[in-house]
Amino acid sequence: MSIFWFERSALDVPAADEWLSEKERSYLGGLRFPKRREEWRLGRWTAKCSIASSLGLPGDIPTLSQIEIWPDRSGAPEAFLAHEPAHLAISLSHRAGKAVCAVAPFEARIGCDLELIESRHPAFLSDYFATDEQALVAHTAPDLRDFTVTLLWSGKESALKALHLGLRLDTRSLNVCLTESPPQARDFLLDSYPLRLLNSHSIEQESSDQWHPFQVLLRDVPTFVGWWRNPDELVRTVVIAHPICPVL
Repeated sequence: MSIFWFERSALDVPAADEWLSEKERSYLGGLRFPKRREEWRLGRWTAKCSIASSLGLPGDIPTLSQIEIWPDRSGAPEAFLAHEPAHLAISLSHRAGKAVCAVAPFEARIGCDLELIESRHPAFLSDYFATDEQALVAHTAPDLRDFTVTLLWSGKESALKALHLGLRLDTRSLNVCLTESPPQARDFLLDSYPLRLLNSHSIEQESSDQWHPFQVLLRDVPTFVGWWRNPDELVRTVVIAHPICPVL
């Protein structure tokens, strides 16, 4: 199974809207706040480019205008091609002028997230983090705590997206484990454009740009395998349902 990863910045988005479908342009016109409009356009541009690439389609304006992304009943993004389901599993995230999209086969449970490393109030940990996660943060060097908290939270966000539950699930029931993934995780490949297709445990990159494995447990059951990367001030995470453990 392959996971396609795509990342774009606000500077990559065309000024004109011809790459949007007529329905999407109508929706965009109803968004009142400029920041929301910019984020929505960035997310759609990133998702359309990712879907086109994963399907082997050209990335020209006519093709991209035929790709649409709309929320399903749970609120999770669903991809359409020429008004028909694209039969892909996708996940989107945007933050600080950047957006990411992960694409996998339709039957996969996938989630991705992009988080800015920043300080959070101590109450954030007790309200949203599992006991083991709180202990990990407590034993982390002070200069790495903001990063560790952000990484754990991003892993949770990715898992919540993969579950199509969002914050409707008690986040303390998810436990992000920053350990080596089980052997089965090596069967997954992560494609980080413009890099070649790479195995997640043997990427030949600088350490700061390397994908590192982790796991997410739901009520102490190994449920997701994932990878994280931190080449700048943002943390990126992506998870997919463990191949031998069903999502509860």
